[in-house]
Amino acid sequence: MTTDARFHRLLLTGAAGGLGLVLRDRLPAFAEVLRVSDIAPMAPARAGEEVVPCDLADKAGVDRLVQGCDAIVHLGGISTEHAFEQIVEANIKGVFHLYEGARRHGVKRVVFASSNHVIGFHPQGLQLDADAPRRPDSYYGLSKSFGEDLSRFYFDRYGIETACVRIGSSFAEPKDRRMMVTFLSYDDLTELVRCCLFAPELGHTIVYGMSANREVWWDNAKAAHLGYRPKDSSEPFRAKVEAQPALDPSDLGGKFQGGGFVKAGPFETL
Repeated sequence: MTTDARFHRLLLTGAAGGLGLVLRDRLPAFAEVLRVSDIAPMAPARAGEEVVPCDLADKAGVDRLVQGCDAIVHLGGISTEHAFEQIVEANIKGVFHLYEGARRHGVKRVVFASSNHVIGFHPQGLQLDADAPRRPDSYYGLSKSFGEDLSRFYFDRYGIETACVRIGSSFAEPKDRRMMVTFLSYDDLTELVRCCLFAPELGHTIVYGMSANREVWWDNAKAAHLGYRPKDSSEPFRAKVEAQPALDPSDLGGKFQGGGFVKAGPFETL
């Protein structure tokens, strides 16, 4: 994918994760230099890349990581449910450190990987827009809800524009019936990130990350200014998915939008 608009230096955090690996291959179209970072091992730098390992819980390290960047795609942090003590370091302290770095170094645009788990305790089938009450389904969902509030604060006080992308289920293909609704293809993810990076006016926008699936739980009308038009759909995978056994009707994962996250844990840390 190409675009006429390019940043000088674009930062991608979480570059060793599942979606980080996808976007590391695709974001070079949007920048002269792609700086990639993670706490996990990463492949060596390619042409046009800078590889900078960083622990998001290290405030000084994150400050150095952000310096010299023009925009940030922030995927970094724990992406599944864990004990709160683990979530708080990367997902809560980490996002604060990132926005502090952005403030200090004049970065004015962030694409923040939020999650559908911010609204995961709404029932399946209920259509939600950006103003729907947040009902986090997990410590992970709580951390993403905090990130949305933090980004709003940094926009209102410091003018740092953010797109909070409530990612559905971004995989090569949907894995179950719920993901037939929440599926976000890699191509549509890339296009959504592009729209967020280059929208003339971003402000503070909440957008649901989904492809053009047949069933819809989420309404992106309030993010129409981004110009995001998904092209893919979960339909080619329907027969394969529906060949799987259906969930037991008593399974909470089939009742709420967050699926299995609503029943993960508890995590004992004492």
